[in-house]
Amino acid sequence: MTRWSMTALIAIIVTGAIAAWLLVITLSETGQNPVNTTSISPLVDDPNASLPTIPATLFYVAEQGNRLIGQEHAVPEDVPTTSQARLLIEQQLLPPEAPLTSAVPEGTTLLGIYISDRGDAFVDFSREINTGHSGGSLEELFTIYAIVNTLTVNLPSITGVQILIEGQEVDTLAGHIDLRRPLVQSLKWVDPL
Repeated sequence: MTRWSMTALIAIIVTGAIAAWLLVITLSETGQNPVNTTSISPLVDDPNASLPTIPATLFYVAEQGNRLIGQEHAVPEDVPTTSQARLLIEQQLLPPEAPLTSAVPEGTTLLGIYISDRGDAFVDFSREINTGHSGGSLEELFTIYAIVNTLTVNLPSITGVQILIEGQEVDTLAGHIDLRRPLVQSLKWVDPL
């Protein structure tokens, strides 16, 4: 190995170590903990789960396709808000029982959730949330508010939700609803719980 390549290798290793150290310091100062969203969590409705659970409402498209319906599920109790948010969205992405249908396009995966000190949740999805979308304005509205309402109804500390796609802010999901800022809860399209 040449002297130049050895120096370059050492520089890369040192730079990586400094970047990792700065990330840990930044997250600890802001009170955020990195969330591992790449691991697959067990189904929260698993009756054999050892964690105590609390009821949570998730939102799906009604059989007629013209409303959202709230459906109760169980989520673990006494876990940090970011972990509960992750579990809620992972459950929201699973297919519901018939005759309800998912408002989120099939194949969409959760890449991460971050919650600001102001109570805004930034939910990062794979590109399928956009590329797999039917494109209709009502369908777009259902997709967005199934996600927004799932987090804001069940986690009072979350006051707004902004959808990201592969780590990037987007103007809209399918051309109709402005996603450039966090959206607040709206039960306008939900059948009464």
